[in-house]
Amino acid sequence: MNLQSTDPEYTQRLGAFLEEVRNEPDSMLEPTTRWLAILATLTGNGSVDAYKEALPQALQEGLDPVAVKEMVYQATDYLGYGRALPFLHATNDALTAAGIALPLPGQATTMNDRLEKGIAAQVKIFGEHMNEAWKAGTVNRYLAANCFGDYYTRTGLDLAQREMITFCFLSAQGGCEPQLIAHAKGNMNMGNDAAFLTKVVLQCLPYIGYPRSLNAMSCIAKAAKQ
Repeated sequence: MNLQSTDPEYTQRLGAFLEEVRNEPDSMLEPTTRWLAILATLTGNGSVDAYKEALPQALQEGLDPVAVKEMVYQATDYLGYGRALPFLHATNDALTAAGIALPLPGQATTMNDRLEKGIAAQVKIFGEHMNEAWKAGTVNRYLAANCFGDYYTRTGLDLAQREMITFCFLSAQGGCEPQLIAHAKGNMNMGNDAAFLTKVVLQCLPYIGYPRSLNAMSCIAKAAKQ
């Protein structure tokens, strides 16, 4: 049943708060950036029903379908295939319903050179020490070749956007504070400063809740000090 019929007081308060957050002068974001952050947050905390509600609105307000698909693909690295899969299906259903033909144009740029290009992306985001980080162990090599080489090197989103959605994945799922601090610093290196990240958290607060929002704010502060 429609929640407006079964829970009118709840939907009224929720809708009013969503509009309050969206229009808060000190935390406003450009609409497509806002929606990309919200969709990444909903993916990060496994909120597939809310994602299905939000995605058509995001597309109507101009978010590129390619950007949505790239967000979901990259979520596989931070959430795992099992948790990303429902969002891939939900995205395909929404795009098909909107009359958008699938598959979308390919965005891959690597194949045999995925490790090298993945390391290069890590260096751009985190610094020269990443040139040797992949040698520390098998997981580190996978991180360079798969996470960064297979996904961060794709077109459709730039590195600043990819770091922003990674920040959203990590803040939304919780329990990843060391990685969240590291990626907050990566965001800052890409031009997504502390003020921008704070706006991202505030815009996503209704979808993530207060505890994890406060944790994210703390991680931003720690990254800025470092």
